[in-house]
Amino acid sequence: PRWVGPAPAFALLMLGWCGVVFSDQIEVVRRPGEPEGFVERITTAALDRTSHAIRYDGSYHSMRYPGGDVPADVGVCTDLLIRSYRMLGIDLQKEVHEDMRAAFFVYPQRWGLTAPDSNIDHRRVPNLEVFFGRAGDELPITDDPGDYQPGDVVSWMVGPLPHIGIVVPLRSDDGERFQVVHNIGRGPEVEDILFDYPIVGHFRYYGPSG
Repeated sequence: PRWVGPAPAFALLMLGWCGVVFSDQIEVVRRPGEPEGFVERITTAALDRTSHAIRYDGSYHSMRYPGGDVPADVGVCTDLLIRSYRMLGIDLQKEVHEDMRAAFFVYPQRWGLTAPDSNIDHRRVPNLEVFFGRAGDELPITDDPGDYQPGDVVSWMVGPLPHIGIVVPLRSDDGERFQVVHNIGRGPEVEDILFDYPIVGHFRYYGPSG
């Protein structure tokens, strides 16, 4: 393990907004093969998303490829991940599209498509779950809070709907678990929701060179 601290300035500002308990010395388990500084960079990027006003809208949008995005003031849970990884120079639109071109029928066949669509494929949680499992590390799903570390990607089923977010180095009020940055309809926010819904996916993805 290693220690991350002191907290990034933006994370400290979050204290006044959401009332979380945040220690400036948080133990984070560094996994084999993790690039130096990855956790700090991806979690800072995710926390930065909470400063953006985003209207929840999952409508289909045509976009350029690679590097395409929906309008800056709209997005869903997957767009939070896409934009966070882009801050690290990792383009999930491109990476998912290329993997789907290579192995289309490994991905869910539930939208009536006969080929990959770079406008939407990376914005669908089930596709990201398959991609992270293939291109990253698929980690155990447990009820132990210690197994979920900052930088991990977690997906849930919220009723009949899939959802996804990023674990960040902000502790819950009771100090038992890390919180999550996600967008469940109110815009990007950091919340203590790790075990609020059934977890169906747990991943760590470092990018194409990871």
